[in-house]
Amino acid sequence: MELIGELNRLQEQRGYLLEQDLRDLAERVRVPLYRIEEVVSFYPHFRRTRPPKSEVSVCRDLSCFLNGGERFCADLRSQLSRDRDIEVHEVSCLGRCEGAPAAMVNGVPVTGATAEQVAALARDPGKLQAVPSDKSGREWLIDVYRGADAESEGYAVVKSYRDRPDDPVATEIISRLKEAGLSGMGGAGFPTGLKWELVRKERAQPKYLICNADESEPGTFKDRMIMSELPHLVIEGICLGALVTGASRGWIYIRHEYEPERHSLQREIDRARQAGVLGEDFDIEIFVSPGGYILGEETALLEALEDKRGEPRNKPPYPGNKGLWGKPTLINNVETLAMVPAIVKRGPHWWKSQGVRGHAGLKFIGVSGCVRSPDVFEIPMGTTVSELIELAGGMKPGSELKAFAPGGASSNFLPGDKVDVEIDFESIAEAGSMLGSAALVVIDQTTDMIEAATNVVRFFRNESCGKCVPCRVGTEKVVTMLDAILAGADGSRLKKALPDLEVTLAETSICGLGQVALNPITSALKYWGDELDARAPRRAAGK
Repeated sequence: MELIGELNRLQEQRGYLLEQDLRDLAERVRVPLYRIEEVVSFYPHFRRTRPPKSEVSVCRDLSCFLNGGERFCADLRSQLSRDRDIEVHEVSCLGRCEGAPAAMVNGVPVTGATAEQVAALARDPGKLQAVPSDKSGREWLIDVYRGADAESEGYAVVKSYRDRPDDPVATEIISRLKEAGLSGMGGAGFPTGLKWELVRKERAQPKYLICNADESEPGTFKDRMIMSELPHLVIEGICLGALVTGASRGWIYIRHEYEPERHSLQREIDRARQAGVLGEDFDIEIFVSPGGYILGEETALLEALEDKRGEPRNKPPYPGNKGLWGKPTLINNVETLAMVPAIVKRGPHWWKSQGVRGHAGLKFIGVSGCVRSPDVFEIPMGTTVSELIELAGGMKPGSELKAFAPGGASSNFLPGDKVDVEIDFESIAEAGSMLGSAALVVIDQTTDMIEAATNVVRFFRNESCGKCVPCRVGTEKVVTMLDAILAGADGSRLKKALPDLEVTLAETSICGLGQVALNPITSALKYWGDELDARAPRRAAGK
């Protein structure tokens, strides 16, 4: 943690890392230079050359692809082609999918802007305006501090437990989470109450707690919105988790592109300290990730916190048994922790009653793609995809629903005729996909599904850490074949190789990235294989 923290600080000072800085750092922290080099070379955030006056990062992934991202980037490059002190880079998802096509200028988010406007800001970065990091205009059902039964005192839920005996408190909170049926909202869906109970039962000390705020999957931005609008619930959820498990220290692991949200969280941490909720017994720090989608995987995240290359660990042991520095560690994502205060205060019956059509609970989902008003919505579990699209303003003018990814880029594409599927872990699975990162990406009739699938598989190829040979080599081979097909090659080789490659990656990859990397193209071929076949006549006609 110290090493990456120092590297972040050095880069913030100059904008890049000098060779002499690394040598001095090695002496100061008594770490071999080769160890520092292997860390710096792994993380994309670290830069070894002097930065230009302006650096423009343009998202190239699914939500932006569906909203003209390729043309946007091409226009931007054209407009800035004579500006030698400006660099334009295509990057992986920036987590601002509601403003697609999304861009950043010198690390400052710029969404909903034209290429001309972004180019003007790149030429005159002094006009960049920081994104407001605190938004409290909307009311959310899970916020126990607003609404008819609002608590008048901040952090009232955790304060109500602090002076009570330890064991009964833990038993009560775990029981409520179990009865409510709260599952992890980061994608895996592991029962939250059971996870907390397992960490509590571990005898090793000290124990730690980590809030995973490293959402990086294309189309996913719900946690960012929660950190911006409901940071107090995130902090209180962390405090309740620490109270139950006996954790002595906590961290929020946040991606470096979420700088406005980091400020929002830091202000809330300061308020919690003033309220006496954080301090000597338990405190929270924010750790800024040096980049990479793979770091959302819980064990890769631990490796980064331990100042190593962010490569996933073999499991078992699991973090709850041996996590950070080999100690029991509770890891939950932002949304899961933000849900806890409401469940603990209002009870499992209230939570279950929030669902519809026989489902239980609430869910935050980001909606992006070909809709009028992309945003994050708090919905009852059991809401249909069709109803959620209507909440987002419906399809864009002139657009018709062709397909959707219900759970982010890693979820299987589903055809538009499944739009009445109910949003719930089991229901989405029965329909042939998964709720995943809770990112509904809506696709219209003008989209070539082979191109869309290629875009997503290319993301997984780019973000593979390279540790597992099947993932590293397999994703590269599939992208190579897909690029060739888009350029006019025959698709028969892909059709023949894909089934074996899919099984190999799913069975031999250590983490979820390799296990789901080919889902986009396999589901695209399942429902829209004719679009691949239709390319053959076009090739023949062009000869």
